[in-house]
Amino acid sequence: MKIIQIHNWHRFGGGSELVVKTTTDMLKRKGHSIILKIFDSQQLAQGLEGKLRVFTCGIYSTIGRQTISTLIRKQKPDIIHIHEVYPFFSPWILKDCHKAGVPVVMTCHDYRLTCPVATHLRNGKVCELCTSGKEYRCLLKNCRKNIFESFAYASRSMVAKKFKLFQNNVTMFIALTDFAKHRLIEAGYPAEQIDIVPNMVPLPASTTDHSQVDYIAYIGRISSEKGIDTLLSAITRFPEYRLQLAGNGPLLSKLSEKSQKNISFLGLLNHTNLPDFYKKSKFIIVPSKWFEGCPIVILEAMSYGLPVIVSNIGGMSEIVDDGVTGFLFNPGNVDELAEKIKLLWENPELCRKMGKAGREKMIREYSEEAYYQRLIAVYEKAFKLQGKR
Repeated sequence: MKIIQIHNWHRFGGGSELVVKTTTDMLKRKGHSIILKIFDSQQLAQGLEGKLRVFTCGIYSTIGRQTISTLIRKQKPDIIHIHEVYPFFSPWILKDCHKAGVPVVMTCHDYRLTCPVATHLRNGKVCELCTSGKEYRCLLKNCRKNIFESFAYASRSMVAKKFKLFQNNVTMFIALTDFAKHRLIEAGYPAEQIDIVPNMVPLPASTTDHSQVDYIAYIGRISSEKGIDTLLSAITRFPEYRLQLAGNGPLLSKLSEKSQKNISFLGLLNHTNLPDFYKKSKFIIVPSKWFEGCPIVILEAMSYGLPVIVSNIGGMSEIVDDGVTGFLFNPGNVDELAEKIKLLWENPELCRKMGKAGREKMIREYSEEAYYQRLIAVYEKAFKLQGKR
């Protein structure tokens, strides 16, 4: 099968970039012919020039349409798999794919189709004002905290919705969780055109006894929507517990300057250092205040046999089984998080048991083979649907 994979690399990277790379590599190993077409937002100019280009390309990208039309004509793919179209491609490329008669599968790595800023967050709190087709509220509420950016995000979402660029031209949508699927259905996308394909991660050959190590870990962006304040407030109650945070973000400098002796900010770790960081962790905490998608960090933690404590928000409760592979707590609830931390820290046998159950679930549901079978099933369904159009 010849497959074109299309992705607009985010400026600061993220889980979707890792998924695109692992998907591409996996499909090649399975014998498929893959053409990976990427535009990279890191190439954007700084300042006003860069912002203007993001605005114009997000609304309509001539170069995006020309690039994809030429690629389809030359490569004659069997299917096109879209990961991200903003800003350089723009959703207008979907019309060109549809016009060429090529089935289009789109993975919704975030909430871009139901929220102009893709996070359903405003002023640090969950917001769903735009879900029902009122994208202009992104501008009215200044969701980006920059009126020009809020206008740009609202405008491109309104244009895409007005011309039904996603609704009329994507054959099958991939949601990462059942929660995300129902968000799309509530926004008017047909349920029969949405399948659930969770992310995958490679499986380490072995695990260690995490109950014997001496620090708790956080891996992710150091920012308010990730619930960093909740995590730090909970851990300050236990000065004898060590917490190590790996990641970069807008709050890193401020928080690292004020941190206690038992809290260490390590900055961004590369993929060479991350395995060792996982192996030496007792358990992982994901205290997010927003819906998340299917966080790679949870799957990686489970693959290393680590228990996980996560906020009971979005689709994370579909990944972590409360009391079995880890614990859930209500987002922002410091008391509840502190209780779960204490329980795991003081019960080595519980750590071992939950870590083992998490690795077994990861192998069963989030392995490369499980991902491949689900993905191919979506491709096959897209072929059938395309034939009916």
